[in-house]
Amino acid sequence: MIETLFPNVDWPKMWDATLETIYMTAVSTILTFIIGLALGLLLFLSSPGQLWANQALHTVSSAVVNIFRSIPFIILIILLIPFTKFLLGTIRGPEAALPALIIGAAPFYGRMVLIALQEIDKGVIEAARSMGAKTSTIVFKVLLPESMPALVSGITVTSIALVGYTAMAGIIGAGGLGTLAYLEGFQRSREDVTLIATILILIIVFIIQIFGDIIVRKLDKR
Repeated sequence: MIETLFPNVDWPKMWDATLETIYMTAVSTILTFIIGLALGLLLFLSSPGQLWANQALHTVSSAVVNIFRSIPFIILIILLIPFTKFLLGTIRGPEAALPALIIGAAPFYGRMVLIALQEIDKGVIEAARSMGAKTSTIVFKVLLPESMPALVSGITVTSIALVGYTAMAGIIGAGGLGTLAYLEGFQRSREDVTLIATILILIIVFIIQIFGDIIVRKLDKR
C-alpha cells in the first residue's frame, strides 16, 4: 500500500537520511548549548554593573554575536567552505555541516541566554554578592538555576531552527533529509520523496517541541 502511494521513495535510504538529520541536530544542539551559554554569560557578566563589567569586552563580544547571527545561514555555509575543508578535509557529509550549524546557531542562542539572564531579579544577584559569593558560585547557584526554564525554552527553539538549517545544508551535500529532498526529490521531480522528507522533518520538530515543553514545565516553579 505504502509502496503504491509513494513509488519513488527508497525507504532504507530515507531512514538513513533521517538518522543523519537527527545526528546533525543532536550534536550541533549540544555544542550550541555549551558555546551559546558561554557567550551569553560573557555578554551578561561583562555588561555595565555586573561582576566582570568591561565595556571593551562587552562591545567586542556583542559585535561578534550580532554579526554571526545576522548572516543568512545559506551564505554562512558558503563562507565557511574553506574553513570546513581545512578542518575536516571535506565539505560533504553530516560532519561537514557541523561547523556551519554551530557557528550559525551559537550566537543566536547566546543572545537568548543574555535575555534570560537579564530577566533574573537583580535583588537575588545582589544578595549573593553581598554575602561574598564567588563569581562561580553566583553563576552556578543563582544565574543558571534561576534562568533554567528560559534557557531550556531557548535551546528548544534553537534546536528546531537547527533542523531547518540541516535541510538547507543538504543543498551542498551535507546529507540528511535535506539532501534527499533536494537531490532525489526536487531535482528528479519526485514529489513523493520531497513530501515524505518534509513530513519526517516536521515529526522531528514536533518531538523536539514536545520534549522541550515538558522539561520547561517541570523546571518552572512559578
